[in-house]
Amino acid sequence: MSDQSANVNACPLDMETGKYPKFDVQCWTFDVRCSILPQVDLFSDIPKKEIKALSVTQVVRKMKRAIESEVGRLWIEGEVSNLKKQGSGHWYFSLKDDGSQLQCAMFSARNREGSETLEDGAKVRVFAEATVYAARGQLQVIVEKAERSGQGDLQARFEALKRKLHTEGLFDSSRKSPLPVFPRTIGLVTSPTGAALQDILNILTRRAPWVQPVLFPVRVQGKGVEREIAEAITKLNSPEKFGYPKCDLLIVGRGGGSIEDLWCFNEEPVARAIAASRIPIISAVGHEIDFTIADFVADLRAPTPSAAAELAVPDESELRSILENASKRITRSLKTALREPTQELDYLRSALAQAASGSLRNRSQILRETRLRHQALHPLRLLERRLDKLVSLKKDLVQLTAHRVSREVEKLNRLKTLIRTLGPESAFKRGFSITLSKDGKILRSAKQTEPGSSLTTKFIDGEITSTVQ
Repeated sequence: MSDQSANVNACPLDMETGKYPKFDVQCWTFDVRCSILPQVDLFSDIPKKEIKALSVTQVVRKMKRAIESEVGRLWIEGEVSNLKKQGSGHWYFSLKDDGSQLQCAMFSARNREGSETLEDGAKVRVFAEATVYAARGQLQVIVEKAERSGQGDLQARFEALKRKLHTEGLFDSSRKSPLPVFPRTIGLVTSPTGAALQDILNILTRRAPWVQPVLFPVRVQGKGVEREIAEAITKLNSPEKFGYPKCDLLIVGRGGGSIEDLWCFNEEPVARAIAASRIPIISAVGHEIDFTIADFVADLRAPTPSAAAELAVPDESELRSILENASKRITRSLKTALREPTQELDYLRSALAQAASGSLRNRSQILRETRLRHQALHPLRLLERRLDKLVSLKKDLVQLTAHRVSREVEKLNRLKTLIRTLGPESAFKRGFSITLSKDGKILRSAKQTEPGSSLTTKFIDGEITSTVQ
């Protein structure tokens, strides 16, 4: 069957339902014709009484004995992938080459020789015993010791591209953009069916319900995936060209997996698309222990897709708490600010009461002083005094400006007089003239002329042209 291709448009997600509307998909499919063979009873010629079935356990035991006796213990060379270290101390991983892979187990791994060489992408030699895991009927090898035989192909490609992009400056912090504090539209470049998308949507809904997520669905595993991801980033950076919403921030990533599953985020097209993006990008690939080239190029690396959503937006509950605390502080400040005028008013009332208890003169005196003090502190009086001061400053400014202008005018007149005195105009007025050669040079001697040459003589009121004879 031929390959299928699809053109998928970005579509905004509905935050209430957690789903995205149907997007246009153009697919090219091809007919597949199958021939159905008639059913044949392979045991029709065997008498029923001679057929004796074995149990699954018996079959697995036969396979186990055969493999252990025929293959036994041997050295195996390959590349480590999907390494899992259990809390019990047992390690499980795959050993692979270009054609096949084997499931491996190393029990009490930390006590085994060469266990430190086991890491994803490492190329190793292991001494192991081939067997069958009876509970699952699965072929596996029990590793007794390991040693490094050279760097794995994937790890070598990873390190080579990392060095190349680092030399070009794509990892420099100076070229990274800060994330927007309150993004309104966030683009999601990930699989539409992965758990990572649901994790991101759940956190965005809980923390920032005002945010509008926009999904650009892509594959995140398989051949040619890196070109899809790079194209998605490029298109979201030119939304007006493709009719997409304008995003304030992009989250690019997927959930966890083996190094092979995450490898598309170690490809150069993805790295360069992230580096060229004008929109800030958070890389959210795999689990906390997973690092990809996209993490180094992105403006921010998140350990998981869920963490990316938390880093992308502020928490609504935290914002409400901050606003409530600010409101309380403002209320306390206002109460404190109003307490002093209230105390002052209480003092004035007490003073007025004391004045009323004395003689009329004393009461009048106290009342007069109180009124004067009140008038002096009245905002209108303060405004009048400030206006008076402003008028005075304006008057001073006008005077200073006029004085400065007068001095500059006087200085300019002196310069004009000096220029007239020293310039050619003064000489013209005294009856002098200036004679110039054809090329505009001043003639200071008759020796500078030749018969037939053209001269120009300038006077105060014009110029004449003459020929030397």
